[in-house]
Amino acid sequence: MLSLNENRKVWKNWSGAVRSTPKHIVYPAAVDDIMSLVRSCAKEGKGIRVIGAGHSFTPLVRTDDVLLSLDHLAGVEPVDESSRSVWIWAGTRLRDISEALHRQGWAQENLGDIDIQSIGGAIGTGTHGTGIRFGSLSTQLLEAQVITASGELLTCSEEENRELFKALQVSLGMLGIVVKVRIRVVPRTVLHYKSMRLTVDECFGRLAEFRDDHDHFEFFWFPHTDTVQVKLLDETDETPSESRFWQQANQLVMENAFFGMLSAGCRILPGLCKPVSRLSARFVPTGEDTAYSHELFATQRLVRFNEMEYSVPAEKMEEVVREIRAKVAAEKHAVHFPVECRYVKGDDIWLSPACGRDSAYIAVHMYKGMEHRTYFRDIEDIFRRYDGRPHWGKMHTRTAEELSGLYPKWDAFQEIRRQLDPLGIFQNDYLKKLFAVK
Repeated sequence: MLSLNENRKVWKNWSGAVRSTPKHIVYPAAVDDIMSLVRSCAKEGKGIRVIGAGHSFTPLVRTDDVLLSLDHLAGVEPVDESSRSVWIWAGTRLRDISEALHRQGWAQENLGDIDIQSIGGAIGTGTHGTGIRFGSLSTQLLEAQVITASGELLTCSEEENRELFKALQVSLGMLGIVVKVRIRVVPRTVLHYKSMRLTVDECFGRLAEFRDDHDHFEFFWFPHTDTVQVKLLDETDETPSESRFWQQANQLVMENAFFGMLSAGCRILPGLCKPVSRLSARFVPTGEDTAYSHELFATQRLVRFNEMEYSVPAEKMEEVVREIRAKVAAEKHAVHFPVECRYVKGDDIWLSPACGRDSAYIAVHMYKGMEHRTYFRDIEDIFRRYDGRPHWGKMHTRTAEELSGLYPKWDAFQEIRRQLDPLGIFQNDYLKKLFAVK
């Protein structure tokens, strides 16, 4: 049985913008311990939230009661080759999953550009990579084991408890504690990477080509410039590069250490943002690389920031980015982080921002400690005009009334939430407001 001694330690997320001082932080190492803890919390009227790697920028897990980490419930089981699937404990970091699968000759079909999140948190918030033929990580989920508010362990999939499964695929931890997942995997894949520096108009002139003719495509627009970095990834029969030292060194030195130093200067003197962005655009890396997929999907992100990201209909990518460019120029926003633009295949997951439509995901960032509200507000106004749906783990100001009109299965999700957690032990103040929980 887990001990619930008070500790009152301060927890904060990756960017430092969200802080919490829970009465208890617990690290269970067994499913039975979690089931007992949930029953105890329900009996005593305590709330409980689950933390992963803290990479959400919204207060999804902030609580004054019990904060539960699944760090000790981690590990990857042998791949079932017949079904091309694998069971994984929910606390396992994506990076560890990639390495474990790689040793077995397998890989995840797609990943985001950061791989330090836990698989449970990544699925629960709809984390995604890029590629118009690839869905978010939540679409890779085949089966899940979840502990509900009654302390019961349920299994759900497309075949078993399907309604719960569709709600659970992106559920923000509101339906229970996911302890184990079975995901779809693919044979270990080698990708060819190419980075190009183009003008905005050159990029948009080839947008359909980049999107449709390549496995994975994303681009970054540098504010205050006419420069775009295009990144392309395609499956190849080539042999992985023998040494990736210089690529990794450039990522560590230029994209992290040097950019971090410049960012610190921008925080002190916001007037530096425009020249810093122009300098970054001038030194956009151009070149090619060949490596295993997990080595190219993810990049090191040592420079910390806050982020807002929205999904809009895929065909609106150019319109929205052009409006963002015009707004940054008109308002003279002090921002030096590039705007990140990706594509994600539509799905049928109830709370997925890509539900029912192929989507363009557009993200804006601001260095930690810099004022971001005005910039994010102005860009969010643009997203609103294009039926934008916010990434659940990124900053936004949408209300329950607005969100309910954006998701056709909103009421169905709410009904399952009420059935599974009538006392609201998996809620916190932020989620209660966001979902109008009474």
